[in-house]
Amino acid sequence: MKDYIAADFSPLLAQHGLAAFSALWALELESVDLPNTGRGGWSSVSRLELADERGQVHAFYLKRQIGHLSRSLRHPLGEATFAREFRNIRQYQQRGIPALEAAYFGQRRIAGKACAMLVTRALDDYRPLDAWLHDWALLPRNTRRYLIAQAAGLIRKLHAAGQLHNCLYPKHIFIRPPDSSAEGPAACLIDLEKTRRLGFAGDERVRDLDTLNRHSHGPSAVERLRFLLGYAARPKMDDATRQLARAVIKREARKSARR
Repeated sequence: MKDYIAADFSPLLAQHGLAAFSALWALELESVDLPNTGRGGWSSVSRLELADERGQVHAFYLKRQIGHLSRSLRHPLGEATFAREFRNIRQYQQRGIPALEAAYFGQRRIAGKACAMLVTRALDDYRPLDAWLHDWALLPRNTRRYLIAQAAGLIRKLHAAGQLHNCLYPKHIFIRPPDSSAEGPAACLIDLEKTRRLGFAGDERVRDLDTLNRHSHGPSAVERLRFLLGYAARPKMDDATRQLARAVIKREARKSARR
């Protein structure tokens, strides 16, 4: 896979002398979290801010990794997880699913080890759903309804495009404030490393819906029902939405029984 540079990002990189893999890799930046050193590899995430020629600052997240390979039938010898995430970001873009945007991707072998680097645009105009949920009881009713509608519509679009996020925690759904005037989708998805095509064995959508439901603390039963109706694009409950609700509840019960 060749290095990828978003067309509107290339001039900014060149202006700062960062148009090559080696230059970006060598940047000394503070990690936003503790580096991941599991599975015999290493990865870190840093915030990168670059000012253009007009002085406007553009924010990104720079992700670098050594090792951390995922194996599949397509890549039996292993593939860098950031390479997989980049491929999924591009696939979401092609399918019209709102998600984080890649600005740069590249990979090399350094000292015999697989190294990969992914730069994504910062979602500073958004707020993760888990942060919204933390303040749920304090939010106005209209704001809660807006958030439910945006999350439901986003997941409906995801599944309609034949994709399963496969790690759908609230922290992976980003939603703009209702009064935002910024351009672009009101809600989008991040962390696409584990996403895959929806299969045909049963209703796999339930996997995503159950994960989101179990980890969304705050919404009432009525609000959860409103989410389900919004997801199903139904004005009221019908046989299909009742069946879907039962499937989510059944999966949640199975998960609870295993604890």
